[in-house]
Amino acid sequence: MMLGYLLARAGIDVIVLEKWKDFFRDFRGDTIHPSTMEVLAALGLLDGFLALNPDRAETLGGQVGATEITVADFRHLPVRCRFIALLPQWDFLAFVSREGQRYPGFRLQMETEVTDLLIENGVVCGVAAESAGQQIAIRAELVIGADGRHSTTRGKSGLRLKNLGAPFDVLWFRLSRRTGDPDRPLGVFSPGRILVMIKRKDYWQCGYVIPKGEFDRIRAGEIDRFRAVIAELAPAVADRVQELDSFESVKLLSVTVDRLAEWSREGFLCIGDAAHAMSPIGGVGINLAIQDAVAAANILVPAFRRGKPLLRDLRIVQRRREFPTVITQAVQVFMQNRVLSRTLASRGRARIPLALRLVQHIPALRRIPARAIGLGVRPEMPNMQLFS
Repeated sequence: MMLGYLLARAGIDVIVLEKWKDFFRDFRGDTIHPSTMEVLAALGLLDGFLALNPDRAETLGGQVGATEITVADFRHLPVRCRFIALLPQWDFLAFVSREGQRYPGFRLQMETEVTDLLIENGVVCGVAAESAGQQIAIRAELVIGADGRHSTTRGKSGLRLKNLGAPFDVLWFRLSRRTGDPDRPLGVFSPGRILVMIKRKDYWQCGYVIPKGEFDRIRAGEIDRFRAVIAELAPAVADRVQELDSFESVKLLSVTVDRLAEWSREGFLCIGDAAHAMSPIGGVGINLAIQDAVAAANILVPAFRRGKPLLRDLRIVQRRREFPTVITQAVQVFMQNRVLSRTLASRGRARIPLALRLVQHIPALRRIPARAIGLGVRPEMPNMQLFS
């Protein structure tokens, strides 16, 4: 959506295809980081975004055993918005699509599911799709695969995927919010158990971390047992666990961390999760995808103005974005193997890792994870000479 908006703003005709009839999808990443808000500010969209009234998190914290800790403090970042914005992703997508529709070259086609790539003489020249029960073909000078970690376009492209592994999955569910509840996102670490709570307007989006493949075993048990675990981890919402009336209220996110060896072939480019599926650690996935979109637009707009993007232009996008992808995934893999896996496997007293103990005793150190999460590696900005 962001890349479509940028290309249309630069005068390039774009069709954005969306499988569903609306953007309303539960349990998607909803954190908009300072790096993304800097992009919105450069494009003149920040005031409109903030008018959506997102919740704001100036710090990120957690609880290890009975000890509360602050992990990241965004209030010192050198940016306009020194906080993480918490906004349902459907609101953000609707916002960007409305802005895109101000430009004559932007076309959003809902309820259109891509089923295959059109390939002629080894060059991708469009997509086959199903819309309103009809099979259609859409030809294009460039196809962008931005269809997520289970990307159809990537699968049809023949590009090779490298799996980095993820030893855990996440069970997502909702619990209502009430006056007096904690006022910031929270991670609870207890021996053998991890719970993440992300605040929304009137509910908590909760993620219960489990060893990979354990959901069937958990679901085979009683829902009362699951409720009791959540109540023990989060006493502040213990009076609401009855809202989980069955395991139908609990959704499985099967976590994967992977990336393509090559992000492109002639006529085709992958970005976002289609190119590199991220772990939910740090909530950086949406923001990395938007950084991909900005970098791609900066490179592709001049290529379109010369004629059309060539394979070498598409490879420049990968070279630009592969470094931050590799570094971010390496940190995520380290965290999931050294922190999450050990916590899930532990059975004794919860212990605070040395790094977190240092962060607690030296508050200035909280700026380091804030910068890593809030700005990331190699944050991108739009070349406004192309988009003015």
